[in-house]
Amino acid sequence: MTVAEVRAFNRFYTGVIGLLDRGYLDSSYSLTEVRVLYELAHTECAEVVDLRRDLGLDAGYLSRMLARFERSGLVARETSPADARRQVVRLTEAGRDAFAVLDARSDEEISALLEPVADPRRLVDAMATIRRLLAGKREVTLRGLRPGDLGWVVHRHGARYAEEHGYDVSFEQLTARIVADFGQPGEAAWIAEVDGEPVGSIFCCHVDERTAKLRLLLVEPSARGLGVGTRLVDRCLAHAKEAGYERIELWTVAGLDAARRIYERAGFELVAEEPQELFGLKVVGQSWARALS
Repeated sequence: MTVAEVRAFNRFYTGVIGLLDRGYLDSSYSLTEVRVLYELAHTECAEVVDLRRDLGLDAGYLSRMLARFERSGLVARETSPADARRQVVRLTEAGRDAFAVLDARSDEEISALLEPVADPRRLVDAMATIRRLLAGKREVTLRGLRPGDLGWVVHRHGARYAEEHGYDVSFEQLTARIVADFGQPGEAAWIAEVDGEPVGSIFCCHVDERTAKLRLLLVEPSARGLGVGTRLVDRCLAHAKEAGYERIELWTVAGLDAARRIYERAGFELVAEEPQELFGLKVVGQSWARALS
C-alpha cells in the first residue's frame, strides 16, 4: 500500500508542476537538461565526471547533451588543467542568459502555483519533512544571531503556537517583548539551522547576578527528531555556566511534552505550577529550575 501511495503522489506532483510537459518551463529543454544548466550556473566550471556522478546520469547521455549545448553556444568544454584525461565544462555568456530566463520563469510558475494555497508555510513544512525522511542524516548547526533573526523568532513562535496549540496573538506579543528586552550583558541567543535553513531558537536571559533564564526554545516540525532541541538547551546551559550564573530557570506550560522531556534530561526540576488564563486559553503555568554548579 505504501509503495502505491508514493507512486500516486509522484504522478500527482509531476503533473502539478508540469514535469510531464514536453518542454519544461515552456522551453525547448527537458527537465534533465535544465538540471544540468542549473548545476553549471552555480559554479564557474565543473568536471564532466563530477556532473555525471552528482546528477546520476549515464555518461553517453550526458556527453550527447553537452555536445548539443556546445553546438547551441550554451557551454564550452575543454581539457582539465589538473588532469588531461578529464574534461571540464562551463556556461558561456549565452548559456547564463538562457538559464536566467529559465530561472525567472520557474520562480513565476511556482509563485502562481502557491497563490491559491491558503497556508503555504504548511506546504513548505511538509516538503521539508519529505526531504528529511528521504535524505537520511542532515547537518544541524548552531550559530549566533544575525540581522533578521529576531523578527523570524517572533514570527515563528506566533505562527507555530497558534497552529499547534491554538494560542492567540497575545503569545506573539509576549515573544516580541522578550526579544525587545534582550541584549543585557551576559545574555546570548542561538539559531539552529538544518542544511542552512533556520529551524530553531533559544535565548539565555539575565534575571539577576546569580540567575539566568532559558527562554524562547523553538524547534520547527521539519527538524524534530534530529536532536535540535537538546543541542539548543545544552548550548544555553553551557553559556550560563561560562557567564558565571549559579542557577537557571524557565517558565513553560503543561502539555508541551517534547520540551518537558528535554528539560528533564537536562537536569531541570519542576518547582511550581499554577492554573492560569493566558494566550486565550486555560493553561497550567510551570516553573522549572536547576543549579549550574
